[in-house]
Amino acid sequence: MFTGIVQGQGTLLDIIDKHDFRTHLVQLPQAMLPGLELGASVAHNGCCLTVTAIEGDRVSFDLMQETLRVTNLGRLTVGDSVNLERAARFGDEIGGHAMSGHIMAQSELLERRVTQTNTTLWFALPAGLAKYVFTKGYIGIDGISLTLGEIREDRFAVHLIPETLSRTNLGHIEPGYPVNIEIDPQTQAIVDTVERVMATQ
Repeated sequence: MFTGIVQGQGTLLDIIDKHDFRTHLVQLPQAMLPGLELGASVAHNGCCLTVTAIEGDRVSFDLMQETLRVTNLGRLTVGDSVNLERAARFGDEIGGHAMSGHIMAQSELLERRVTQTNTTLWFALPAGLAKYVFTKGYIGIDGISLTLGEIREDRFAVHLIPETLSRTNLGHIEPGYPVNIEIDPQTQAIVDTVERVMATQ
């Protein structure tokens, strides 16, 4: 489980491609290294990956074909940055909302509105996910727990504070950039349960 609070950004140092398979070598921030072990879970842009090798601050992660297809990790190139979060432990503060690290869809940044006091990002609303998106509800964008602002038929907005802009990739992405989307699991469970019950009435 993850909380959607990005702990740092890592730099993609190398990509090793094989048939329907890829290994990413990522340089992790020093603050994220203590206690890191093989088999540990680390979210990359919200996608849960497993540590397969550790050499100092250079950490390897394997990506299966499905991961490359469903997430934006397959579009990364050497030198790119990724939002990182280590798996939450029992007793940790949940500063964002509970997230599984399982990406449901990709979206595209449509518009970036910046004023002296506010930054608002508008994203396309992925097909099939509209029923899970509510004003003031939660959504995970590239591993970041955010509160939904305005929602329209084909898009939604999030409002960002300076801390989020400085700690994550949302501080610099431009229209056209693809982001990973994870719907709030609790919202999904409630909506799906209500739909099943109503279908039996």
